[in-house]
Amino acid sequence: MSVTILTAYDERPDGTGDFVYRAGGTDLQERLRTTGATPHVLDLTGVPGFAGIERADAGTTIGAGTTVATVARELAHDYPALALTAAGLATPQVRAMATVGGNLLQRTRCWYFRHPHTSCFKSGGDSCPARDGRHLYGNVFDTAPCVHPHPSSLAMALLTYAATVDTTQRDGLSVGDVLGDGSDPRRDHLLADDEVLTRVVLPPPVAGERAAYFRAISRFEAEWPLAEAVCRVVRDDAGRVTHCGLAIGGVAPTPLRLSAVEDLVVGSTLGDDVVDAAATAATQGASPLPETGYKIELVEGVVREVLERVAS
Repeated sequence: MSVTILTAYDERPDGTGDFVYRAGGTDLQERLRTTGATPHVLDLTGVPGFAGIERADAGTTIGAGTTVATVARELAHDYPALALTAAGLATPQVRAMATVGGNLLQRTRCWYFRHPHTSCFKSGGDSCPARDGRHLYGNVFDTAPCVHPHPSSLAMALLTYAATVDTTQRDGLSVGDVLGDGSDPRRDHLLADDEVLTRVVLPPPVAGERAAYFRAISRFEAEWPLAEAVCRVVRDDAGRVTHCGLAIGGVAPTPLRLSAVEDLVVGSTLGDDVVDAAATAATQGASPLPETGYKIELVEGVVREVLERVAS
């Protein structure tokens, strides 16, 4: 899969620069509408090789322009944790248009950032008004100046596969390399202004993998998660877990892979005692904001749910 993109790009932090990139546009168009920004839009949908899935012995490559719906449909057998997460996003209409690259690099959903008459770190300001204002949907792990969680569910799932990302300038980036740790509150990702994400690379599929995805939301469907979790496990003939990948989202500056919880699960048969201990361990290090303490219970709940599903 070869992608060549030649563009000029000069977007300021508030999204009102001269040029912006568009893939599916499901988030960009809404953001431009609400902020009133009028940049030139560089459409990537027609770039050869930008979309598609290629399988090889070394792994699977997903073009950045591949739709979320395609991932949910075509990777359900080989990469169930990623496919289930993709299938749980938004609505069928959004999944049919939204892209893998767009989901990874989307801007924060914080209402202060998206309001045309407020200023924050990410819109060119020098503070986070949500910290002292309303942050009901904010972080539980308060580790960065910006208190709103990163919105990419696919990034969370990709963490469990240790997937890598290629761009027009660099290859083999980890999800952490792309999203950072939130320490720079001006950025939702760390790609350069003229750098375009081109593909995601997954390791070879593992036979016998079981997976589960679950999100807690504030209405029946089609809502951003208050907390979410995804888990993938491989078990031996005796039912013991030989590999576990578990990550959570909606609660921190970036999605979190829970290595300590994975260590509790590996070697077990996922009995009730292990699931209980894992759910409790998932909140270690949490430091909720005044309005986000309720998410502690949600984190425990979504982690418990995905572990019980892969164990059943």
